[in-house]
Parts: sequence; structure tokens; C-alpha cells
Amino acid sequence: MAIRPLSFRASESAGRDPRGGSLDPAIAVDDRGVKSPAVAPTSNWVLGSNAAMRRIAKSIERAAEVECTVLVSGETGTGKELWARLLHRSGPRRSKAFIPVNCAALTPTLAESQLFGHEKGAFTGAAGRSLGIFRAAQGGVVFLDEIGEMPPELQPKLLRVLQQREVIPVGATEPVPIDVQIVAATNRDLEQEVEKGTFREDLYYRLNMIELRVPPLRERKEDIPQFIEFFAQKFADRYRLPVWEPSADALAEFCSFQWPGNVRQLEHAIEQAYVLQTEPKVPVRSVAQVSSGKLPCLDLAKLREQAIKEALEITRGHKARAAKLLGVHANTMTRLLKDIGAPDADDAADAE
Repeated sequence: MAIRPLSFRASESAGRDPRGGSLDPAIAVDDRGVKSPAVAPTSNWVLGSNAAMRRIAKSIERAAEVECTVLVSGETGTGKELWARLLHRSGPRRSKAFIPVNCAALTPTLAESQLFGHEKGAFTGAAGRSLGIFRAAQGGVVFLDEIGEMPPELQPKLLRVLQQREVIPVGATEPVPIDVQIVAATNRDLEQEVEKGTFREDLYYRLNMIELRVPPLRERKEDIPQFIEFFAQKFADRYRLPVWEPSADALAEFCSFQWPGNVRQLEHAIEQAYVLQTEPKVPVRSVAQVSSGKLPCLDLAKLREQAIKEALEITRGHKARAAKLLGVHANTMTRLLKDIGAPDADDAADAE
């Protein structure tokens, strides 16, 4: 594709999404097989024609209506937060706050104050009163991302929030009632975490009122052409370039690739091509290697090192994005890089 700048303005959808995050594209198909937009035509959300995605969309609609707790599970890059945002937009809480929380980044010493608030003078440095996330989201939705990473000492306190619908701010003597809908997400198998003793069983059942399992992109390859069309249009508008229309061979290659980073990786591959003004291509790993399903070796240390290096290669040395692909926190990524004797990824990229 020879991409040449065009003299047209960015579209409304690009303006509405200044952070660059994708809103999971797909096209909803009703029971009669008729295509219809899942939301208003002015939105930059689209749903999928995959049957599992249609079931998730229906469940989201119902969960938003009854305002129950929802657990969204799936691999990294499948768009779990986007489903949470769709739930928020679909229900009666749409005019209230949507507050995302990265549970992997919570530290036991500060998390209780961050989540539940504190009173003035509750601890050294508490110069004023703080509402905390749950009270700040009153009437809205709290999205607990990476819930499987929540520190064990915080899990019983979250359980109380779910059971009693109240919080006790640090330094307070009386509980404060709250009205929030909670959506949690994880890329872990929480049932296995319960068996291992790292996640509370009672908390798991409280969160799992409705569980939505988002399938990886490799299990819904029929949607890949629609994703390509969506992202090509999105980035053409954003970078004022022609819309990429893949050849039959290119489309077949994109559809046969396994996309370990899922939709996020596909989006990155297409945006990268627009930034560099080149033809979009699948990541460096060959389709045959990924499709074979065979491990290059059985040494766990070597497999871990290879996974880290491939994640960095895919993200061109961007440590935070590589951590996302691997499903780990950025701090864990730093430790993994140190373990394999690799330089800090972002520093190495800057050096180049």
C-alpha cells in the first residue's frame, strides 16, 4: 500500500477517542441473520458476528438492566474494559461515573484509603478527608481490572463491600452505604486461583453473579476482516491517509495468524503501518510457527525468556505494552527483564 497524506479532517470517531484505545469492533447480527448496529450509528463501537460475542452482548444488556455484579474473563487484549464501558453506557447508570481501578497496581498500605477513603488525621499525612473510589463513583460503575491480582489482605474488605453495600473509611467508626455497580475483569482462571488458595472462594462467587468469557481473536477469525476494515478506517481518519484495503493474500495471512495479543495486537499492527506509511503486515513470527502449536523446547526458563523477547519484539521494545501482552504488571515486567539479564526495554528502544 502506498499511503499518501490526504487533505481531509479527522473523523468524529477519532476525535471522540483521543487516547487511541480501540472500542471492540464487530457487527451485531440478530437471530434472523440481519446485520444491525449494536449501538447508535454515531458511536465508534461495533459488535461481532461471532455467536459467542452475540451472547455476551445480550448478557451485558441484561446485566446493565438489573445492575448486578459482573465478572469479565478473557486473555489480555480481548477488550474486557470495553465490555465494562458498554455495560455502563447501556444501563440506567450511564449519566454517572465510570471509574476503572487497576488491582495489580494496588499496594496494601495505600489501597484501603484509595478504595474506601479516609478521614482527616486517619494516618500520617492525611491532611484532609478523602472519599475513595467507591464513594466517588456513587450511583455509577466501578471497574476492577485484573481482580486476580488483588492483594489477599484486601479481598475480605472487598467481599464486605459486595455483601453489605457499604464501606468503612480509614479512621472512621461507622460504615457508609454506597450505591455502585461492580464489574471485575481478569485474564486468570479464578477457579484455579481458588484451588491454589490465592483467591477467596466466597469472593469469587460474589463476583461471579454473571460471568462473561470473552473468546480470544483466534477463536473468532470470521470477525478479523471486520476488525481490519474498522481499524483501517479509524487510522486513515486519524492520520489523514487513504484507507487500506488488503489484497486477498494479505487478508488470508491476517486471518490465519493466531494473534496472541488479540484485538489489541491487531490494532497495533495496523496503526503502526499508518504511522510508518507502509503496508500493514502480521507480526514477525511466521504463521506456520504459531499455527503448529508445538513448543520450540520444554525448558521453562528458555520458554519464559523467549516469550519476553517476542513480546518486546512485537511492541518494538515498549515495556508497558509488552507487559500487557504477557498479562503481567509493568513492575513484574521490570523484574523479568532483570532475571534474564536484558536491559530496560524502553531505555534500549531510546538508545536505538
